[in-house]
Amino acid sequence: MIKKTAYISLLGACLITCFSGCETPALAQLSAADLEIDEGSDSYVLNFTVYLNQEATKELTFDYTTIEVNATEGEDFMPTSGTVVIAKGETEAIIPITINGDQDPEDTETFWLSYSNPVNLAIPQPFNQITLINDDGAQPVNDAGYTTPNSYTGYTLVWSDEFDGTQLNTSDWNYETGAGGWGNQESQYYRSGTKNAEVAQGYLRITAKEETYLGAPFTSARLTTQGKQSFKYGRIDIRAKTPYGSGLWPALWMLGDNISSVGWPACGELDIMELIGGDGNNDRTVHGTGHWRDNGQQASYGNASSLTTGKYADEFHVFSVVWNQNSIKWYRDNALFSTLNTSSISAFQEQFFFILNIAVEGDWPGPVNQSTVFPQYMLVDYIRVFQ
Repeated sequence: MIKKTAYISLLGACLITCFSGCETPALAQLSAADLEIDEGSDSYVLNFTVYLNQEATKELTFDYTTIEVNATEGEDFMPTSGTVVIAKGETEAIIPITINGDQDPEDTETFWLSYSNPVNLAIPQPFNQITLINDDGAQPVNDAGYTTPNSYTGYTLVWSDEFDGTQLNTSDWNYETGAGGWGNQESQYYRSGTKNAEVAQGYLRITAKEETYLGAPFTSARLTTQGKQSFKYGRIDIRAKTPYGSGLWPALWMLGDNISSVGWPACGELDIMELIGGDGNNDRTVHGTGHWRDNGQQASYGNASSLTTGKYADEFHVFSVVWNQNSIKWYRDNALFSTLNTSSISAFQEQFFFILNIAVEGDWPGPVNQSTVFPQYMLVDYIRVFQ
């Protein structure tokens, strides 16, 4: 009787110890890194590797499938789906995906590898993005559209960027980076480097992408000449081809050098061209606007210029301002569409620097929708300043 009582007491102590100190083993977690690979010129099998954060303590399974983004199933990659089984003691698995390379110059394209139905497994990120980088040379640019002369009577060319090199001239240009809405509830993260802004074939290409980066659902680029190149008065010509689609907001604009000391709008803002993408009239309408402070309040004036057919993304146009101490005049393809009397506006008697960017979503353009195609591009052929 004493032995039985001791045994029961010992068993109870073990159970109490287990309930109070033993924890259910945490599920293994699946992870993988997004991948960028050269598209290649022939079909090949990509062995995409996924990893566990610990050895499998039992058999684990999950399903996978490929999903189109802007890469096309059957053309850029073969649709793939199935079930992965990871045996006890293993820490990784391979998912084979057939990539269809070619020799055609085209845009960089992406697709997703999606995961679902995990058994004995946690999947914190349910998909990975696979990017097929065009390695057949840059997609040829259709240079059709309006152009302007290299000189004007009574003016001297004082600065230009023809974007004829192979990289952005950082002696003239800065990358502005970050997210946070930029005061307009925008959704993109502005990123530095060639993923969103590159110089090639004689053009600057700014690219807006639908991709998650540091918490933002889109990436883009915003370039400025602040602290490097600024101007007061003259004729400015910018030859550019815009992106298109709902939620896109490309802009060619300027801000006063003194923004850091007086703030906005006291510094003045000169919007040479803004476009609010979307169906109907939006993709064929650009806006030219000035903003400043008047008696402590924001003031603005602007007008729009619309095409009769097509959209601004179809070909290049030249967006110009002619600016002196008395007025700012806006031109599209050398056709005047707006004039602002600036003789009593002190903000426009100061030096201004350039900003080039594509914003995504925000207070003015609103959200993207299912008809918006990514990536989207703004091509800039040249910027010329005459005084």
